[in-house]
Amino acid sequence: MNSSSAKIIFQSVIFFLLQVVIFRNVALFDVGFCFIYIAIILLLPIELDRIIVLLIAFVLGLMVDVFYNSFGIHASTAVIFAFIRYYWANTMTPQGGYDSNSSPNISTMGIQWFSTFAIPLLFIHHFALFFIEAGGFSFFWFTLFKVIISTFFTFLVILLFQLLFLTKKRRV
Repeated sequence: MNSSSAKIIFQSVIFFLLQVVIFRNVALFDVGFCFIYIAIILLLPIELDRIIVLLIAFVLGLMVDVFYNSFGIHASTAVIFAFIRYYWANTMTPQGGYDSNSSPNISTMGIQWFSTFAIPLLFIHHFALFFIEAGGFSFFWFTLFKVIISTFFTFLVILLFQLLFLTKKRRV
């Protein structure tokens, strides 16, 4: 195990604990919810094997489901997130390609690239999560409002954690 693997494991444990201990009870006006655990999948190295990312997403989602008592909703949406993440990362490949073992974060890719990468993925995750939770499209506008607010709330928290705890400078 190298230092980057240990860093990813430590960061994943921190994000998971923050999700089940703190952010489980945090809501903005009962509309905006923060699902920081999804940052574990979001920040995995881009060149990591697709099957491994899908397995990590499934296990992570199941662990969150245990604490939320949500019967597989988080597992399914985390797998959807991981599946789409692979194709979205390929769509957003820079001209020179990605560095081997590079993680999509603001210190290595820049805030503009990271925002373009993360926000659509977070929106898809939250869209699937809230509409599965709602059981359909009967409360479409209210659920869509929850999706939008929660997407930006989650993105801002992920961004804040990166700005506070990532020290590696971006290469120009």
